[in-house]
Amino acid sequence: MRILFIGDVVGSPGRDMVSEYLPKLKKQLKPTVTIVNGENAASGKGITEKIYKGFMDAGAQAVTLGNHSFDKKEIFNFIDSATHMIRPANYPQGVPGKGYTFVKVNQIEVAIINLMGRTFLPANDCPFQKAEEIIEIAKKRTPYIFVDFHAEATSEKQAMGWFLDGKVTAVVGTHTHVQTADERILHDGTAYITDVGMTGPYDGILGVEKETIIQRFLTNLPARFEVSEGREQLNGVVIDVDPKSGLAKSIQRILINEDHPYIHH
Repeated sequence: MRILFIGDVVGSPGRDMVSEYLPKLKKQLKPTVTIVNGENAASGKGITEKIYKGFMDAGAQAVTLGNHSFDKKEIFNFIDSATHMIRPANYPQGVPGKGYTFVKVNQIEVAIINLMGRTFLPANDCPFQKAEEIIEIAKKRTPYIFVDFHAEATSEKQAMGWFLDGKVTAVVGTHTHVQTADERILHDGTAYITDVGMTGPYDGILGVEKETIIQRFLTNLPARFEVSEGREQLNGVVIDVDPKSGLAKSIQRILINEDHPYIHH
């Protein structure tokens, strides 16, 4: 059992990388389930129905979101019908959409949960308590449980990893757009990485035009963020899972850019 996860897809450069490399990665790695974080996929903020369907057509079986889930107004028109798109589960009750989904492939069912941190992000319900609630439901159906924890603080992400160690297959961090080099299997068998990184511009700052961000730091004045153009990158992880326990056997980072070109093995 193998899970492939692609980190935050940013704008059209990120979508181009998914279109080009996801089919290649799927052919090479043969994942059971493929998941894409798409919360920045539409012009750097939010997602549209066309983009969601594009990810599914490219080979994803689920799309996770984050703090930009509702930045494109059209999401309210399709979020409830997008069966395999999930927004953070710890949004307050009554918010459209759902926070987890089940994906079934060849008699194997995988639960996918999306949660959002509270440190340096908008106040939402407790992600730790919400995780426990959903895991209790998911465990009745499957031992394979994948968590995309969309959070700012490394400490909060590490806390979630240890909190869920042994209870889920994997806890992967998203949101900060810089791939961390701390992928590991925690003590009780959960795969963990603080941040998977982003898929999109390689020469911007977190996917945004670097000149705009530098100017903002120099002047402290607000600026309009535009998705950077030019060279591109893809960040992800691949996780191998023990079919009996549902716990992880290995986690490996994926990094494709001009300095780390894709080589088919």
